[in-house]
Amino acid sequence: MVTGNDTTGDAVDSVKVGRTDDDERAARRDEAVRAAVEQGLLGPDSPIVGLLDVTGIRESAAALRAAFDAVTAPGTPVLHAFAVKATPLVPVLRLLREAGIGAEVASPGELALTRAAGLPPERTVLDSPAKTPAELREALALGIAVNADNPQELDRIDALMRSAPSRSPLGIRVNPQVGAGAIEALSTATATSKFGVALRDEGAREWVVRAYLERPWLTRLHAHTGSQGVPLSLMARGVAETYALAEEINGRLGRRQIDTIDIGGGLPVNFSSDATTPTYAQYARLLSEAVPGLFDGRYGLVTEFGRSLLAKHGTVLARVEYTKSAGGRPVAVTHAGVQVATRTVYAPAAWPLRIAAYDAKGRPKTGAEVVQDVAGPACFAGDLLAEARALPRLEQGDLVAALDTGAYYFAHHYAYNSLARPGIHGFVPDGSGGVAFATVRAAQSLDAIVTEAGGAHASALTTLRAPGSR
Repeated sequence: MVTGNDTTGDAVDSVKVGRTDDDERAARRDEAVRAAVEQGLLGPDSPIVGLLDVTGIRESAAALRAAFDAVTAPGTPVLHAFAVKATPLVPVLRLLREAGIGAEVASPGELALTRAAGLPPERTVLDSPAKTPAELREALALGIAVNADNPQELDRIDALMRSAPSRSPLGIRVNPQVGAGAIEALSTATATSKFGVALRDEGAREWVVRAYLERPWLTRLHAHTGSQGVPLSLMARGVAETYALAEEINGRLGRRQIDTIDIGGGLPVNFSSDATTPTYAQYARLLSEAVPGLFDGRYGLVTEFGRSLLAKHGTVLARVEYTKSAGGRPVAVTHAGVQVATRTVYAPAAWPLRIAAYDAKGRPKTGAEVVQDVAGPACFAGDLLAEARALPRLEQGDLVAALDTGAYYFAHHYAYNSLARPGIHGFVPDGSGGVAFATVRAAQSLDAIVTEAGGAHASALTTLRAPGSR
């Protein structure tokens, strides 16, 4: 493994022979962990930190673009819109913007983040099942693409278009109802999913067709069937059904009114090893075989990948504060738990995390593995990052790393016990054998926690009295 102190080119080259991009990413992670300790990003007074591999993020963005470029007719307009909910951090959105990636937003907050990152309206898509009139009005005024989720929302858009016609690309989200994946809560194309117009419900398909026949400004069609636990074959079926509907609508109209198909995202992530699988190239090839007409240049294309772009490039790193034993099993009490890994703690079977062990200096820990629990700091028994996990025996002052946490982990804080949001730092090799860091988000201060908890209104309830009360 290349260490932070290796500066001899021949030595580095000899180590890298035969290594994959995934191996390189794991090596960068190890170097970053050690550098985080050496540079004081992690220590007794800062016992938890998030790390983002900037090189890896850039590589994922390039791989996404290349995968679809390889199967799409030259000149086809393609927008890869990052699902902001996966990692809602302004510096990440700016990095992706520079890598040619737009944004898919689902709330006023996410839209504000994308605008702060400098994403232009024409590179932004608004999806949400609960858009307010104000959200719709703002999006249409800015020229942001909007996918209407249901007939009532389309009625609102009708009214807005009558009062102030917009240049926004507009479409309808449909649910092809092709079935669920392994995680029911994340499956968006079931018979009863809350998203979009359920195409197989009685009269629904004809309603969608009529909506386009009556509104020449509806030019897009959207569906999203993928997510963690959903196989690629099921994702491809959803895309195929959406494409078939677009063809049906354009056929009924006798013209190509629908000019863009938004296929959503949801490429699953491998959380069991460092291997990147499935890949964007595999998915793009599968789609080109299953739905060849989608890529022949007649339709523009929008994608909305999130987790798959960021997950592999994030690490939550936490210090082991204490070790103990309970019921004969060792327990390492750390500073990473439910506040950063909410899904893992509450649904460990669906969201297991890989845990890597490092010593106090940030070096990968070796030695005989011991079955032990890795616990978080929150005051309930189930706050466990890992239960009965075989790892080199953790000791006080060691470090644990929750791997593959670049999406839906440290950027989605759960304030149990008023635990502070950890700081997040991006990293790259510095070109001289070390690691350079940049702050993505500063650690939350205690003053900020008090402010968030209503500190400015401390007396609000004590001064609020009903008439006649003492």
